[in-house]
Amino acid sequence: MPFESDKIMFEVYKEATYSGKYRVVYFTELQDHNKQAEISRAMAGEHFFDGFIRAYRKGQAKDAIEKLLSRLNDGELVSQADFERELKPFVPS
Repeated sequence: MPFESDKIMFEVYKEATYSGKYRVVYFTELQDHNKQAEISRAMAGEHFFDGFIRAYRKGQAKDAIEKLLSRLNDGELVSQADFERELKPFVPS
């Protein structure tokens, strides 16, 4: 049975600044020195998608998220269903 610490909570959001870039924040990996700033930046943005990925194979999951973000930032229409489908292998059960 997986432990709570075996998963990483994240959120994808669109920046509220003029750039309007999509970004991701991995909440459970934040350190004290950057926690407040990262959370504030995410809260100021427009929520797009959130969830959990398993700590096991997190590198592959983060690569998948980065590819999806690149597609969004390049102007491609990527839906929440696309995120769910691409991340399904990395989501804790």
